[in-house]
Amino acid sequence: MAESLRELQMRFAAHLRDPQQHAAPTGINDARLQVYRELYFNNIQSLLAANFPVIARSLGEPRWQQLVRDFCREHRAHTPLFPEIGQEFIAFLDHRPLDPQAAWLLELAHYEWIELALKISDEPLPAHDHEGDLLAGSPVCSPCCRALAYQWPVHRIGLEYQPNEPPLQPTFLLARRGADGAIVFSELSPMLYRLLERLEQFPALSGLEQLRELAVEAGTEADEEFIRNGAAMLEQLRDKGCLLGIWASSLGPKA
Repeated sequence: MAESLRELQMRFAAHLRDPQQHAAPTGINDARLQVYRELYFNNIQSLLAANFPVIARSLGEPRWQQLVRDFCREHRAHTPLFPEIGQEFIAFLDHRPLDPQAAWLLELAHYEWIELALKISDEPLPAHDHEGDLLAGSPVCSPCCRALAYQWPVHRIGLEYQPNEPPLQPTFLLARRGADGAIVFSELSPMLYRLLERLEQFPALSGLEQLRELAVEAGTEADEEFIRNGAAMLEQLRDKGCLLGIWASSLGPKA
């Protein structure tokens, strides 16, 4: 029985992903197949290296290329879109056994991917009042900012620093897209990270309610000084563009 076009395509694709385990379709000159094998691998490798340059440099060429080959062989992508290949690579790493020589690999991949994700994000801004009272109203987080928490100090990992054990304290970072489109990373205190996290989790609460609840979580009194310092933090977040203002009264926060 003659092989269908789909069967031929599937065998051809399987061979390109893993030439060692899947034989090439018959009747095709191997020199021509080698061109396709190199094009496929080099294109995937280039795309991933552009998304994850720190990982590529940190692992070194042999380990990096082997990781890319493992990705080609083992992972089945759910999207054909090149800008989303970074998410596919993260999903691939998330399902692999932990590499004892690079236990930070998954978190570093996420940290590197965030930069592209924010750069290409076209999520619309919600209706808001930029000048609204951040204590009386419900603060609105910008979709162009991310509060990030990692077990490993991902912003420091590179060719010359690859820790074997995570530090005792987690790493909290803020990633934000500026008005010029540039992505800026900065470190966050645990308290400021939790405040940003709460603003996302409980968007209906006013800024004052958020600060009072934050004080309870921290095991301290929501006294005048705490509220004053908290209000200053909210204003700093608005100045940096991480808060857009407060929810427009007619619409309220998203459900």
